Formats: sequence, structure tokens, C-alpha cells
Amino acid sequence: MGKIISIVNQKGGVGKTTTTINLGASLAAYKKKVLLIDLDPQCNASTGVGYDFNDENLTMYDVLIEGDSIAEAIIDTKLENYHYIPSDRDLVGLELEFAENPRRNFILKEQIGAIKDKFDYILIDCPPSLNSLTLNALIASDSVIIPLQTEYYAMEGLVNLNNTLNLIKKSLNPTLKVDGILFTMYDKRTTLARMVVKDVVEAAPYHVYSTIIPRNIVLSEAPSHGEPAILYSKSSVGARAYIRLANEIIGGKRGKK
Repeated sequence: MGKIISIVNQKGGVGKTTTTINLGASLAAYKKKVLLIDLDPQCNASTGVGYDFNDENLTMYDVLIEGDSIAEAIIDTKLENYHYIPSDRDLVGLELEFAENPRRNFILKEQIGAIKDKFDYILIDCPPSLNSLTLNALIASDSVIIPLQTEYYAMEGLVNLNNTLNLIKKSLNPTLKVDGILFTMYDKRTTLARMVVKDVVEAAPYHVYSTIIPRNIVLSEAPSHGEPAILYSKSSVGARAYIRLANEIIGGKRGKK
């Protein structure tokens, strides 16, 4: 039965979508069957794996609002073993659509139950806010990965997210775990980046992945071509970093703490 992982951070611009796309591709490269679910109305993960909005595919809007089968919404990517369900910009109005539904925060969990055993990993790209979409993801998930940009406000954002996760564990998903914190957009040339890594490793309440994702132009360029970095430029430092992360996750290795 597949493991469901939400890639989550209430702060935007931390490499959340980049991580979802490229971790999924890297796990698939290790022959794991992977499903990416794009829950962000910005739809960046969908375009990043090649979705054409002119196609008449089912989206997560159809799954969550219209009640269509999640299995029928799955689309293949260019990479073997890697599949996805696109988001929809109409999801931005989900709060109003869900207003009268008492099960509104559990719809994704109920839908995923029908396909969970078909995948090794199901990765959910969450919006950068705590709304019904994010709640659906966290309630449906076994665990979360927290991308953390190596910048000044990193610890402040981590404290806020930790409070949110604790509340969800207490009332909605008591088995939810944090697999680890992933440093992103790291520039080893800056003193600030090195200090943030040191401070978080020493103070964070969760494990920290030993893999660190560097700033890399390929990770920025690849989505515009509808490809993960491993297809766009396999030898790039960004692609190699996500391959290392996938290896770390498959092997169950932990970071330093």
C-alpha cells in the first residue's frame, strides 16, 4: 500500500512545488510507481510535468467538487512510473463550494483510498496556506515533508507550521508524521545560508534530511518545458540533488536531527 506524503509549508516561495515535481520523478527513476496530486490552484506542478490546459482531462476540481472518480483523473507523464492528477484554477473557490458539506475536509482521504494500493508513493503539492485544500491533504496523508528555504525567516515559518501540524494531529489525523525538513535554494557561498542550516539542525523538532537542494538554474528552467529536471538535464546539480533525496527516502535514512 502506497505512502501518502504532503509537501507542505504555509510560506510561499520555498521550493515546495519544485520538490514535489522532482522528488516524484526521482522516485520513479528508482522504479517506484509514483502519483503526483496537484492541489494548488496556481497549477504550477501540473504545468511542470507537462499538463496541457487545452486537454479535456478530469482535474482535482472534478474529483473534489463533482465527485468524479480519482482513478479516471490520472494522467501519465513522459517518465515511466510517474503519473499525476492536474489541479484547476477553479479550486480557488473551494471554501464556498465546500461550505455545506460536513465531510468537506475528508473528501480527498476517501477518494485516495480507492487507489492507494496502486502506487508506492503519492505526493501531494499543497497550497501555501492553511485552507480546506491543505486540510484535505494533511488528513489524507501518512506524513509530510517540509521544504525550508535557507533564509532569515526560515525558523519563524517553521514554528508556525509546527503549531499547525500539532493541531491537526490532535483533532483530525493523529497518525500524521513529519518525515523531515528539506533545505532548499541553498547557496553555500553565503554566510546566512550556512547559519540557517546550522540553527535549524540544532533547534528543529524534526529530523533534517542530509540532502540539501542547491540554487540551480535547471530547477527554474525545467518547468517551462513541462519536464522534471531529471529529463531536462539529468547531469545538473539540481537533478542529482533530488536523486540523492529519493535515495535517502527509499533507504529510510535520516538526517542529522
